[in-house]
Amino acid sequence: MKQATNPLWQEFIKAIKMEVVPALGCTEPISLAFAAATAAKRLAKPVERIEAKVSANLMKNGMGVTVPGTGTTGLLIAAAVGALGGDPDGKLEVLKKLTAQQIAAGKKMIEEEKVVLTTADVDNILYSEAKVIHGKDWVRVCIADYHTQVILIEENGEVVYRLEQEVNGAKKAESYSMAGVRAQDVFDFAVQAPLEMISFIGEAARLNDCLSKEGMSGQYGLHIGATLCRQIDKGLMADGLLTHILMRTTAASDARMGGATLPAMTNSGSGNQGITATMPVLVVAEHLKASQETTLRALLLSHLMAIYIHSKLPKLSALCAVTTAAMGAAAGMAYLLKGDFETVSMAISSMIGDLAGMICDGASNSCAMKVSTSVAAAYKAVLMALEGMQVTGNEGIVADDVDDSIANLGELACRGMVETDDQILKIMLNKA
Repeated sequence: MKQATNPLWQEFIKAIKMEVVPALGCTEPISLAFAAATAAKRLAKPVERIEAKVSANLMKNGMGVTVPGTGTTGLLIAAAVGALGGDPDGKLEVLKKLTAQQIAAGKKMIEEEKVVLTTADVDNILYSEAKVIHGKDWVRVCIADYHTQVILIEENGEVVYRLEQEVNGAKKAESYSMAGVRAQDVFDFAVQAPLEMISFIGEAARLNDCLSKEGMSGQYGLHIGATLCRQIDKGLMADGLLTHILMRTTAASDARMGGATLPAMTNSGSGNQGITATMPVLVVAEHLKASQETTLRALLLSHLMAIYIHSKLPKLSALCAVTTAAMGAAAGMAYLLKGDFETVSMAISSMIGDLAGMICDGASNSCAMKVSTSVAAAYKAVLMALEGMQVTGNEGIVADDVDDSIANLGELACRGMVETDDQILKIMLNKA
């Protein structure tokens, strides 16, 4: 079979299964909750105090987001409830089994100033650590580079675990490579792979659609999805496909950022990216009454293209990665509407010419606004591509070849926006 002779196919499967996973709550505070839960399990005594540290980027992404079930924002509550009621076996769903009593106890710890949070002086962009204390006994757990990758466990001053095979900091043993990959390879895999090889991607539609329906209740975040729905009745929004794409996608983000106790299917470590790569494709597929196979291939194309584009970026940066997830969504929608790679590449190029440089100013309810902006741009780029129009290589950072355009976007995020990231964090910390 073809997948046996194409080494990229197995890498693609590893990438999807590693980067498209369920998570309950924003993955940055959840990373700290996981560290605290892992430390508390090792301590095996009631946690009396917590000392937490996170990287500057994780601080930025964790300051303003609601932790599921708590009604409270920020990293302090994540550390507290993680230590008191987190299940480390749940990984990114570490807070799935929280009780009201554990949440109340966590809030009391914070009120009594028994949870301390500082910025860690580390080179890792993604880093969190939690030291849980009972009397003279303590356990410290450090996580780096991946949201649930434990690199160090220390107990009362003794190292009891250290991640091996470190290269430029921590490196996950079971990883994947996007070296040598081009957008055409991603497209070919999505449309040619045996269905049984990719059918698991349907779980992304199921989980994120459930979040969308929860968000449409209008109880979460900025209520953007529910607000757009009401504007249809008032005649201020057209009852068309674009409106339904915006409404259902942002509703899922509303619910996730507003603390709903439902998991999101993530992409590249982010629930909002997973939602953005899923919901526009699902809405268009339903509108077209696409077959199950066509829908699954479009979802796979969207998620894998988003992973490929995001692989050119830092794990966390000043560039809002919802925009790159929306480029994946543009690919998926273009495939549903036309089915050829040329249309897909034109849509992605126009997205890069449109949204490149949207800043990430931390995870919060306003992320749903960025989701809305990004998916609207994606749909607009697809409509242009269907007419044979795109932002050309003569304009801005867009190149004639879509892979060169993606590489240019990566250069912008990796090099050009470093100082921007520092300034964003300074502004946020000064506000706090």
